[in-house]
Amino acid sequence: MEGEILRKFKKAIILRSILFLCLSLALIINTVQASVQAKSVEKPRPQLSLEKIMAGPEFYGTPPSNPVWAVDGKTLYFQWKKPEEKTIEIYAVSLAKPVPVKISREEILKNPPISPISGGRGAFIFGRFGSQWQWDKAKKRLLVNQNGDIFLYDLTTKKAEQLTFTDEKESNVGFTFDQKKVYYLSGENLFLLSLTDRSWRQLTSFTREKQPEPKKPNEVEKWYEDQQKALFKEIFQMGFEGFRRGQELLPPLSQTVARRKPFVLKENQRLLSAEPSPDEKYVLFTLSEEVPGVKTTIVPNYVTRSGYTETIPSHTKAAENPQVYRLGIMNTENGEVCWVDYGQGNRQINPRQWFWSPDGQKCLLTAEAEDRKDAWLFLLDVASGKTTVLEQVHDEAWVGPLGLTNVFWWPDSQHISYISEKNGYAHLYQISIDRTEKKALTEGKFEVTQAYLSKDGRKIYFVSNEVHPGERHLYALDLKSGKKTRITELNGMNEFYISPDETAIAIIHSYTNTPPELYLQANSIAAKPKQITLSTTEEFRSYPWYDPEIVTFKARDGAKIYARLFKPDTPHPNRPAVIFIHGAGYLQNAHKGWSTYDREYMFDNLLRDSGYYVLDVDYRGSSGYGRDFRTGIYRHMGGKDLDDVVDGAKFLVEKYQVNPQAIGCYGGSYGGFLTLMAMFKTDVFKAGAALRPVTDWAHYHPTYTVDILNLPQKDPEAYKQSSPIYFAEGLKGALLICHGMVDTNVHFQDTVRLVQRLIELGKENWEVAIYPVENHTFRTTSSWVDEYRRIFKLFETNLKQQ
Repeated sequence: MEGEILRKFKKAIILRSILFLCLSLALIINTVQASVQAKSVEKPRPQLSLEKIMAGPEFYGTPPSNPVWAVDGKTLYFQWKKPEEKTIEIYAVSLAKPVPVKISREEILKNPPISPISGGRGAFIFGRFGSQWQWDKAKKRLLVNQNGDIFLYDLTTKKAEQLTFTDEKESNVGFTFDQKKVYYLSGENLFLLSLTDRSWRQLTSFTREKQPEPKKPNEVEKWYEDQQKALFKEIFQMGFEGFRRGQELLPPLSQTVARRKPFVLKENQRLLSAEPSPDEKYVLFTLSEEVPGVKTTIVPNYVTRSGYTETIPSHTKAAENPQVYRLGIMNTENGEVCWVDYGQGNRQINPRQWFWSPDGQKCLLTAEAEDRKDAWLFLLDVASGKTTVLEQVHDEAWVGPLGLTNVFWWPDSQHISYISEKNGYAHLYQISIDRTEKKALTEGKFEVTQAYLSKDGRKIYFVSNEVHPGERHLYALDLKSGKKTRITELNGMNEFYISPDETAIAIIHSYTNTPPELYLQANSIAAKPKQITLSTTEEFRSYPWYDPEIVTFKARDGAKIYARLFKPDTPHPNRPAVIFIHGAGYLQNAHKGWSTYDREYMFDNLLRDSGYYVLDVDYRGSSGYGRDFRTGIYRHMGGKDLDDVVDGAKFLVEKYQVNPQAIGCYGGSYGGFLTLMAMFKTDVFKAGAALRPVTDWAHYHPTYTVDILNLPQKDPEAYKQSSPIYFAEGLKGALLICHGMVDTNVHFQDTVRLVQRLIELGKENWEVAIYPVENHTFRTTSSWVDEYRRIFKLFETNLKQQ
């Protein structure tokens, strides 16, 4: 009996266990099915297409631009196109009302904009229309130059008065130092208009009419004149002009006794700017002079409205400097002109900017040598034209954009500050005009790119990349203690616009995978920025854009090279890689912000999705890394910069096991040039796409080229070792060249000459795509799509084959 009970008990346990297992299995099956069903309703990962990404801002959205503060110090104006709208409009926003609203020009006039930083001159451009303006010192009156006429707007009465209404367009408008008059250029002369009685007077006497020279009698004429003098002494004493028929009835109404001596402008001279001195006794003016015999280039335009081939004038070639610049000083009383003496003998020196001191007694002048080796900061004696050197920056290579710049006076009119690269990195300096004091206000292995004095003169705001070469932040430097304070925290690239009352900061902020947006924050350390705009389209945001890692590697000479790295989630079995080479040379792209090359960034995402590693290198010559990095390409473009690109490929092979036989490269302009050098001088790259490339630097713009390579007729070796056309016989991999035919920057002729060279060399593995309506930067989406479809096909064909 007990045995039977035990058997039944065991059987019940077994049945219960089986039931439990079945229930568990059913639960697992249901869970799996639910998971499968859930996955089936998940949105698939969006697929990138060239048609979308090559539409550029039309695809990802139009970022806000041109922010400018209003005179009330609280309202910010900016231009923006919301994703759902079709046109760019003007918006207003403030910290108190952080939602942007459209605003009319009539409303803007009630609270006019003030220019960034200085609060002096400014411009607000909308479409084809625009105005230039200048506030008076009290910020109560606004001079507006619109459509070539001058208006005076009174902020108190909210009324505008038209000061000029002429056929000749006025320009170069400003308040005089005493704020009682307005000066402006009309034609080719400077005028003063009194704001008290609306009288005006001419300050300069420039003319293009050559004054007739007194005729000298010939031998026969002189004999007869002498005979007349001998015979008719009384008549000669009285004069031959006849007797005065009457006396002047009115008293002299003018204190002017004599007319100013006219200054005759030559045919090759052009008046660029003019400004009266604070005491109005002198006028400083700049002239450009075209160098005689210089030959400019033309660009044929084949697809035109008329149906005929037309030509577009363009720049000269590197060997010829088209014009020089002169700074003169005209005495407003007698018209006498003296030329500024830089104390450099016959060396050609070009003026840049002049700056009057707050007390109106002193004038600073910046200038640079035509050979780009020196830049100066002078103290100018306006009466004599003589100069005293306050600072000189010399560079055996060339003085760069941050070599000597951003000059401003301190309130005491005895001290000045400026940014200089003379010690290796761009930093902020202070100097007294008597040169007894001079010191660096910032120091370290980073760059200061902007600086300006606060309203109270107690601190200097400046922008630097101290945190990381690829970040920009705003700092405040206390001039008494020397302590600097970082104000902003947004990680990425930032542009800063401080309100006139210095209580708020507008920031155009972007990150590597996020286009620029507008932020506002209070001007304090603890303040949190508030995002104002959302400019990206919903379609753009639906894709998981890659946040490339900022990596570094050592170049062969030990230099530290920064780059952006795109790593594929699933590398192609052949483990291919592409190196993107940015253009411009002096430009930074391996930063933490949205790339200037927006389409290329999105294309690199497409390459990553297709299994490629992508490396975006800031090679030697790029900006953001100091003087030595900038000048590493002196006399040899395609030297250290090319080494950096090749070393980047080596970095990919060694660290990420990229296939060394499956590496390509592409880039435009300077990037196109380096792509050609990479394809002609190395065996590293199996395929390359050179877009709008420079093929011979002797044929490029002198302003850019002479800085780096000197003049071709004086340094031919530098040009020969830097120009791809001399190395075309080295081509082994597959080469694609793409070029717009109406490129007024890098001429289409560059590609034509290289093509002829490749033909004569018998090279076969290359092709050219031409774009008949495109300039240096393409305008049409169809051209962008065609170009990048060819690039993608080039890489797919040549880099994924085992």
